[in-house]
Amino acid sequence: MNRRVLSATLQVPLPPEDAFRLFTARGERDWVPGWDPVFPVETPDDTAPGTVWLTSSDEEQTTWLVISRDFPRSISYARITPTVRAGTVTVALAGTEAGSEVTVTYDMTPLTRAAQKALDEFAADYPSFIRSWAELITAHLA
Repeated sequence: MNRRVLSATLQVPLPPEDAFRLFTARGERDWVPGWDPVFPVETPDDTAPGTVWLTSSDEEQTTWLVISRDFPRSISYARITPTVRAGTVTVALAGTEAGSEVTVTYDMTPLTRAAQKALDEFAADYPSFIRSWAELITAHLA
C-alpha cells in the first residue's frame, strides 16, 4: 500500500484574512453541498488547535482535528476514517493582487487494500476535485 501526498492550488478573489474562513469546518458549510460538521463539544472558534468535529456519509464517518493554525496563512487538520484512511489536510493561503492563492495538500495513508484502490482513484481525480472547489467558491461569492 502507498501513502499519497496530493497538492493543488486554486485562486480565491478575497484577501487571505477573508478567504481563510472558507476553509474551516463552519465556513465550508457556506459552499460545500452536504457539508455538515458535528461538534461533539461546542466551540466558539472552530479553528482553535485541538478542536474536533465529525462528518459522515452513508459509507463512512470521519473524525477531524485541528492540529495547527497560523491565521491567515495556514490551517492543518488531521482526519481519520476508521478502517479506511488517515492523514492530514493542510490549506495554505498567500496574498496576491487578485486575492489569495490557496494550496490544498492532502497527505493520506490507506488502512486497507480496498482503501488503497479508493485513494488511488481520489489521487487520479485530485486536480478536478480542487477545480470543483474553485467553482463552488466562485458561485458562493457571486
